[in-house]
Amino acid sequence: MSLRAYQQAAQRSETPRDAEHRLFAQVTRALIEVSARPREQLGAWMDALDWNRRMWSALAVDCARADNALPEPTRARIISLSLWVGRYTSQVMRGQEDIEALIEVNRMMMQGLSSRPEPARA
Repeated sequence: MSLRAYQQAAQRSETPRDAEHRLFAQVTRALIEVSARPREQLGAWMDALDWNRRMWSALAVDCARADNALPEPTRARIISLSLWVGRYTSQVMRGQEDIEALIEVNRMMMQGLSSRPEPARA
C-alpha cells in the first residue's frame, strides 16, 4: 500500500476528535520548531503564530454555533481561551511575551482531546 493510500485510509477512519488532535499536534510542532529559531527569522515566527491564532479562531467560531454539540460551559471556555490566544499572540509577535505559554495551552488541549470518556454502562 502506498503512503498516500495509507494516509487516505487513516483519515477516513479518523474521528473529528482525532482530527482536532492531529491539527493541534501539527500547529504545536510548528510553534516548538520556531521557538528554537532566532527571533530575527521573523517570517517563520509569524507563519507559525498566525497558524496557531487562525486555528484557535476557527475553534471559537465553531463553538459559537448554536448546533455545536459541546456543553455550553465547555464552549464558553474554548471561546475565552481563543480570545486569550489572540491577545497573547500579539504580545509574542511584538516580543513582549514568550511563545512557551501558547505551546503549553496547546499541549493541554491535546491531552484533553486524547483522553477518552468512560463508556456508558448499561
